[in-house]
Amino acid sequence: MYEKEIERAAEHFKQLLARQLQRSDRIKAQGDFVDYTKLDRIVIGVCGGDGIGPVITAESARVLAFLLKKDVEAGRIVFKTIEGLTIENRIAHMQPIPDDVLAELKACDVILKGPTTTPQAGDGRPNIESANVAMRKELDLFANVRPVRIPDQGIDWTFFRENTEGAYAVGSDGVHVTDDVAFDFVVTTTEGSERIARLAYNYARANGKDRVSIIQKANVIKTTDGKFLGICKKVGEEYPEITTDEWYIDITTAKLIDPKRRRDFKVFVLPNLYGDIITDEAAEFQGGVGTAGSANIGKKYAMFEAIHGSAPRMVAEGRAQYADPCSMLRASAMLLSHIGYIKESEALDRALDICMFEEAAMKITGREDGCTCSEFGDYVMKTLTALQEGR
Repeated sequence: MYEKEIERAAEHFKQLLARQLQRSDRIKAQGDFVDYTKLDRIVIGVCGGDGIGPVITAESARVLAFLLKKDVEAGRIVFKTIEGLTIENRIAHMQPIPDDVLAELKACDVILKGPTTTPQAGDGRPNIESANVAMRKELDLFANVRPVRIPDQGIDWTFFRENTEGAYAVGSDGVHVTDDVAFDFVVTTTEGSERIARLAYNYARANGKDRVSIIQKANVIKTTDGKFLGICKKVGEEYPEITTDEWYIDITTAKLIDPKRRRDFKVFVLPNLYGDIITDEAAEFQGGVGTAGSANIGKKYAMFEAIHGSAPRMVAEGRAQYADPCSMLRASAMLLSHIGYIKESEALDRALDICMFEEAAMKITGREDGCTCSEFGDYVMKTLTALQEGR
């Protein structure tokens, strides 16, 4: 009865399967991580994106340049502005990342990226894949690392979200079999699961964290989540000093708001979709998604970004200059650490703690009753200077 529809869907799946098998082979062939301390020059790409992205990204680059002034003047640190990752340009080229923009990104060592807009069903725009998803795949940024820390509440969490697989791997390549039935696909590979697990456990060991929690829904999503769980547990056996526990995603979201239990969590390792959702929940504890940064780590490239969206309403209402740069500044601190500037990273995080929580002499509200993005950047740099002078 549905022979043609089934045949068409099967051919579609066959092509997806071939591409994912090839991708798995490419992962196996990769080398080691880049050692940034051995590079004579580090190129930081500054990619504004959409909406408030150019505002908060430029401000963060300004703070980075302030912190890295000596090495910028010496030519070891180079900032490169990359245009063209706007929704308008992506639609014009009908590509999530236009080819010329991708070439510019690949010419950088690390990327500071503003939020980008992704078309969604029903908004009248073409079906173009998320620029973030495309960048993660093109640059193989397999680990999304998001820290959330609130010392006075005993919260010290670090999330390792697998970035290139799961429900997002082929999120724009689902199939409408008939008008009544649609399918999307979830992808889990041995190599992809093993490398995110090993990164999480290595981080735990290096930073004195005694627990890694594997988040999944293997009791229902038995094949892919089950594979992810099994591989992570096997990797965990290589780290006997670290306690491994496993949690279903639904109960994890509940326990994060339990004051007694949430202190037990330290390091999380999660598939893509679950990591996206739960890190937004976690960010609310320290003031919302506008306060949390994000690192996207691969072996050759790394990209750092805010975890919130492009806020087109703020731009439409003429309020872009009041955008909160804190999430991007937190990401900038992670960028500094990643390329070997540990003291500068710690200083920026400390300055942000002072400016956001402890002193908070300036408030970001997103409106005229608060300070502008640039004014807050000045406040952060003034605080950094005070810290450097021991005041």
